[in-house]
Amino acid sequence: MNNLQAGFGRVNITPMMGIEIAGYYKVRRAEAVLDDLELNALALASGDTKVVMMTIDHCGVKKVIMDKIRARVAEAVKLPVEAITISATHTHTGPCMRPESTDPLELEYIEFVTKRAMDVAQFALADLKPAVMGWGIGQAPRVAFVRRFRMKDGSVQTNPGVNNPNILAPIGDVDERVNVVRFNREGAEDIVMVNFGNHPDVVGGNKISGDWPNFLRKTVEKVIDNTKCIFFNGAQGDVNHVNVFPRGGEMNDMFNDFDDVARGYAHARHIGHVVAGGVLQVYDKVQYVDVDSIKFTEKVVKIPSNRATAEELPEAHRINDLHLAGKDSELPYQGMMLTTMVAKAARMVALENGPDFFELYLSGITIGPLGFVGIPGEPFTGVGRGIKETEGFDMIMPVCLTNGSEGYYPMQEAYDEGGYEAGSSRFKAGVAELLIEGGQAMLKELGGR
Repeated sequence: MNNLQAGFGRVNITPMMGIEIAGYYKVRRAEAVLDDLELNALALASGDTKVVMMTIDHCGVKKVIMDKIRARVAEAVKLPVEAITISATHTHTGPCMRPESTDPLELEYIEFVTKRAMDVAQFALADLKPAVMGWGIGQAPRVAFVRRFRMKDGSVQTNPGVNNPNILAPIGDVDERVNVVRFNREGAEDIVMVNFGNHPDVVGGNKISGDWPNFLRKTVEKVIDNTKCIFFNGAQGDVNHVNVFPRGGEMNDMFNDFDDVARGYAHARHIGHVVAGGVLQVYDKVQYVDVDSIKFTEKVVKIPSNRATAEELPEAHRINDLHLAGKDSELPYQGMMLTTMVAKAARMVALENGPDFFELYLSGITIGPLGFVGIPGEPFTGVGRGIKETEGFDMIMPVCLTNGSEGYYPMQEAYDEGGYEAGSSRFKAGVAELLIEGGQAMLKELGGR
């Protein structure tokens, strides 16, 4: 028997100009707005159980801040904290929200976002209407690409550059599936929930933008009448928009940025259009299912810390000191390799005195036969694929940067091969496999159909 209600809320969280922008290992400050940033909320209820699933246009918010925001939201709407999830879309053209910040603009913005999160959760719950739910899986081809490559000299590089003659082969493959959940509501707009994994690092520069998820939402709502769209980014830690072997007009409207990554605002629009196309492929033909229960939980996974050896620390300190002093030119690296070495050194220095272990919190929500697994960081595609293999569910949505932004979660082979993600990750090899195991166990505890 169907017993489902769904509600939607949306608020503007565009920051003040001059605030620092998150996403790179260099200082950028907001100087203009290309498009507004949003907090979107999906409220769901079945019987006495309610959950609020929010998305924030942000690169990734640390758990310590997320915990405070979720606690205030939970208090405002009188729900358990575990019933509140906040997932970052991962735009690289949104403001910093750092727990250690003393910047007055940043502190003001964190408080502003907290109050807006309280607002949007209440809006979504007040909007609850009887609903039926359907699901489908579309495709978004040639907009997400593996970003790790084996080079002809045997090394592994992340984003080695377009048409680089030294590329031997990509490492891994891409999950081009677009998970679509449609909520048809009585006397109200439909709500469509979209889940697809790809880095929104397409725009670049110093202007505020929601990147391609912004274009996805706008396109879906423009093409499908009386619909609201909410986007949850998937397992995207090892994929992005960079097509190193383009064909035809695939490089239209793009420029080569400071880190040898091709970017462009119009290309963000293109990706939004293609992912929206994946929604349109299945929107009218979703498979409707009854929802007689909603369940939620959190699960703690303990992960060993990726600490440096005593032999590695002197060079790590040298690189880190030069970078912090603004002397990257004195380092023998360029482009993405410079970013890789700076990030690796920063990780080693940060973990010099511990801790030896981290506790990662996975978030689980089941909506009838559909499962949602929130991961507090950036999992590789393999993590998403592994969690999707859990039996007993019609569809499973792995969602990155949920209730925290604690780092990269590379697969075991990435540590063996090297590269930016494994080098910068605070977690030892095996983290991805532990997350898959934890995610599957959590879903089985919640139960599917």
